[in-house]
Amino acid sequence: MTQLSLQDLAGRIGAELRGDGARRVTGVAPLESAGPEQVAFYANPRYRRALSETRAAAVIVDEASQEHVPSAAARIVAVQPYVAFAKASALFFRELILEAGVQEGALVDESAQVHPTAAVAAGAYVGPSAKIGARTVVHSGARVLDCAEIGEACTLWPGAVVRESCIVGNRVILQPNCVVGSDGFGFALDLEGDGQGPMHRKVPQAGIVRIEDDVEVGACTCIDRATLGETVIGRGTKIDNLVQVAHNVKVGPLSLLVAQCGISGSTELGQGVILAGQVGVVGHLKLGDGARVGAQSGVSRDLADGETVSGSPAIDHRDWLRLSAALPKLADLLKQVRKLEKRIEELERR
Repeated sequence: MTQLSLQDLAGRIGAELRGDGARRVTGVAPLESAGPEQVAFYANPRYRRALSETRAAAVIVDEASQEHVPSAAARIVAVQPYVAFAKASALFFRELILEAGVQEGALVDESAQVHPTAAVAAGAYVGPSAKIGARTVVHSGARVLDCAEIGEACTLWPGAVVRESCIVGNRVILQPNCVVGSDGFGFALDLEGDGQGPMHRKVPQAGIVRIEDDVEVGACTCIDRATLGETVIGRGTKIDNLVQVAHNVKVGPLSLLVAQCGISGSTELGQGVILAGQVGVVGHLKLGDGARVGAQSGVSRDLADGETVSGSPAIDHRDWLRLSAALPKLADLLKQVRKLEKRIEELERR
């Protein structure tokens, strides 16, 4: 079990300690359940009561909130409390570790190139001419197909699939059952068919997916290979579970794609784009740098740099807020309008 003094912890996460630096802690925990040997963090006013009642040894807070920390707890003051918490959590967290090498029971083609420091678990598959980089871990049940390339320090969790010829950069995490390089949804309506009437003729998806460095792809997310060329996921992008990225989509660096959102083919996202949960984006659009889309919105037009939209069809977020506030009042307004209409009719008859 890892133990750190609060002084050491604060120094490692770049924060300022206010309290007993010699006190030792063994991990991080939520405000409501943290004990006297754990560190909690506070960054949302909704949890003010939990902060006041916490039994944590210390709380990571910003300057404005440090006065609300109970006197029994030390204060670890950070400019970005959530970031400081992430760093603290990483100091105590130990991920599942596999020893380097190809374990007995792994199926690795003789033409594949596996770096000596990489780990391939029993039940994993690495296909012909595939490449696995240094310190990469391929867990049981993961699949790397023919000619695919996986960079350094990547983690492929059970069930993750990287299909043929796709390219994955360095420090990429593929969560369980995600698919990199599934076929894009490409079908041409053939009115003549093969002599038996009209049919949907499959368009070969001959391109690849290229994932750049420091990307994480969530569980059961699918990133389709390009019809021709590349589908691209930019550096540092984080993709949640159950996301669909269609063929030839280009996702810019540092973007965030939240659960159950879907991006149709050939759409381009700029740098730092945020798509909240269940957002749908139609094809062949361009979303500018820093564009943000609220949950359950439908985007059917290009978005400018920094534009924030919500609703379906998506409109300016401020307009959507006003419409949302007015919507519950529409029934009463309709009643009033009908009363006024009757009153006008009576006046006109007189």
